[in-house]
Amino acid sequence: MKDDCRIGFYICNCGTNIAKVVDAEQVCERIAGLPGVACARAYKYMCSNPGQEMITRDIRERGLNRVVVAACSPRMHEPTFRKALEAAGLNPYLLEMANIREQCSWVHDDPRAATAKACDLAHAAVRRVRYHQPLEKVEASYAPATLVLGGGIAGLTVAVELAEASQPVYLVEREGKLGGNVGRADLTAPYLDSARDILAEKIARAEASPKLDILLRSELVELRGFVGNFRATVRTTGGPTRDLAVGAVVVCTGYQEFDATRIERLGYGRFPDVITSFELERRLRMGRLETDDGRIPRYVSIVHCVGSRNPRYHPYCSRVCCMTALKYGHEIKSALPAAMVTDLYVDMLSFGKGGEDFYRRTSELKTMFLMYEKGDPPRVRAAEPGDDCGLLVQVNERLSGEVIDVPADLVVLMVGMEARADGGDVARTVGISQDRQGWFIESHPKLAPVSTATEGVYIAGCCQSPKDIPDSVAQARAAAAMVLAHVAQGKIEVDARFAEIDPDRCSGCRMCNELCPYTAITFDPDERRSSVQSALCKACGTCVAACPSGAITARHFTDKQIFEQIEGVLAWSSSRSS
Repeated sequence: MKDDCRIGFYICNCGTNIAKVVDAEQVCERIAGLPGVACARAYKYMCSNPGQEMITRDIRERGLNRVVVAACSPRMHEPTFRKALEAAGLNPYLLEMANIREQCSWVHDDPRAATAKACDLAHAAVRRVRYHQPLEKVEASYAPATLVLGGGIAGLTVAVELAEASQPVYLVEREGKLGGNVGRADLTAPYLDSARDILAEKIARAEASPKLDILLRSELVELRGFVGNFRATVRTTGGPTRDLAVGAVVVCTGYQEFDATRIERLGYGRFPDVITSFELERRLRMGRLETDDGRIPRYVSIVHCVGSRNPRYHPYCSRVCCMTALKYGHEIKSALPAAMVTDLYVDMLSFGKGGEDFYRRTSELKTMFLMYEKGDPPRVRAAEPGDDCGLLVQVNERLSGEVIDVPADLVVLMVGMEARADGGDVARTVGISQDRQGWFIESHPKLAPVSTATEGVYIAGCCQSPKDIPDSVAQARAAAAMVLAHVAQGKIEVDARFAEIDPDRCSGCRMCNELCPYTAITFDPDERRSSVQSALCKACGTCVAACPSGAITARHFTDKQIFEQIEGVLAWSSSRSS
């Protein structure tokens, strides 16, 4: 135990998130009596500016050389409190956090038990921080070029933003042209702007930029290295394979449409006049709004949520379908004023700026809205001889409680968005994760929505989750801003927490090489020893636990620190149980 420690302890009420279950003042009193604790304070929001200033001031005035903060998860605010230590001139790695929100107050109802557990967690943090060592980050150069995967609206936006900031960009697109799914649309909701005009302007700027290298019919086959120093291997159909040095990768691979043949009762694939939303877009762009046999449709039925908001297929909302369906009402009525348009919906989601007004204007066009039960989609069948329509759409209408046959000459299925089938290959290549639906996972849904677990790899657009054009563009610009922030510095700081291998104790068994999830460990066949590339290491500890020789140490996660933490948790709890 170190005798020269002066520890400052701070507990956060987090409004009522912690304080409604944990007695912060009682925790303070117990921790204040521990050896080496120079001050103990409770505050309503430690992450706020006043809370951070309190820590900084105490470090300067009280000579603190260690800090413990009992608050939320370190994933949320550890960087915040590290900056507070740095502002006071203290090494940021002399901080330890105790998670008394997610691991205590949020999972307990008994205030006495929760307070006792919070005391144990705080005690463990105080015991551990005594053995923290000041660590220094490592600096590395940053390659200014960026690799953008996907030439849709998000990928084009990222590429153009970076190129027009005078940064070199490689834009990789698997297809033979740019535009992605937006390039398949006619007009956009809610202002009925031309999708072609939006894309034409972006594509023209991309093609005119001397900083932007567009690689069509190409794909990324391998990505090596770390943030600021990636090596990307790109293969072009009918062309050479290129090895590119890039500092960052932005994944904008978009989405694919739901396969409507999976819902047999909708008749897609059996009836030629049952079409998907993208097939209708193609007809609208061609100016040929007609049935398969060339007739002008008198009745058009639009079925919402095809493949979305259904637990059998995808439970989530695809977000754009309702607004697109309302757009079709305008386009169909404009082309065929006498046509009867019926929207069959689960819930009407007209979100965003101008959405509700667009819904009102669509209603004024005499569009009929019929509501059906989620999980009970309409059934399409051929009309009877003598009917004045080609198809009948049977819907169990929720508001009236009646089963209604809706006449239709043309049935449009609003197919939902789903993650691309090749998303798993992309994820493995760039080292990012997918959720259960196949969408790429961001680092933090609120605080880091375009970052990923792999530093230097960003995501934007519909590859992350269903979203409309404005949100895709906003996310793309956010990713470009993240890249430019690194480029402007010209170098990166590598986290000081990483594993180290003692070459004198390494047996060369290569077990760590096989287990490392970040491919951060290399093997020298001549020396028969392994070594860690610190910039790639995330200090997960897998290699440390697996090494049979005990040759690997994790900086900031030493055996002594971990054992002190364990003993700190058990010390008071064992005395209570006895």
